[in-house]
Amino acid sequence: MSDLAPNSRAFRLALIQMGGVTSDKAHNLSHARHLIRKAAQPPDGKKPEMIVLPECFNSPYGHVHFPNYAESIKYKPGDEYNVQKSESESVKMLSEAAREAGVWLIGGSIPERGEDGNLYNTSTVYSPKGSLVAIHRKVHLFDIDIPGKITFKESTTLTGGTSLTHIDTGMIGLGICYDIRFPEMAMIAARKGCIAMIYPGAFNLTTGPLHWELLQRAR
Repeated sequence: MSDLAPNSRAFRLALIQMGGVTSDKAHNLSHARHLIRKAAQPPDGKKPEMIVLPECFNSPYGHVHFPNYAESIKYKPGDEYNVQKSESESVKMLSEAAREAGVWLIGGSIPERGEDGNLYNTSTVYSPKGSLVAIHRKVHLFDIDIPGKITFKESTTLTGGTSLTHIDTGMIGLGICYDIRFPEMAMIAARKGCIAMIYPGAFNLTTGPLHWELLQRAR
């Protein structure tokens, strides 16, 4: 398969629901790679063209954990990325997994330490050849306080991204979790010719169900 995404047509997509994320990053990466291999070889033999991991798959989800699990990626749009020299062990694993499976891979998201010193919630995208071709930094951070139910503030440690991401000439629009709340991202993607939006997520059970159902249909 080439580095070019399929034309605007139907394609097979595999979504990985990854439970059992632990404090051991090496275990999380190994588990994710196993699930990618499994998704790429389904029992019915109908191999997907794209596989998607969930948000924050390589570490526990929480603002107290992000600084400890953050990795440096140093991706620059438009420049060819040298995976072999990458400082990110997650990027190296995902690149190898995409190349081994021969699929497009959206690597959920990982905590990223930017060159500016800020922390981001970042999704990475790989071609079937294992090339890192795009990243998306979560634009809308999840800050919520529902008395007696849930209090969580990503902005305690994370910085929001400032760019929209469209994969390979705009076929797929990419967001992360809470980005789905904001229709402008999907509207812009549609105007650029995207045929789908993908939002790797790790929603809680307090606010999550409405996002999964109503907002998915809206987007």
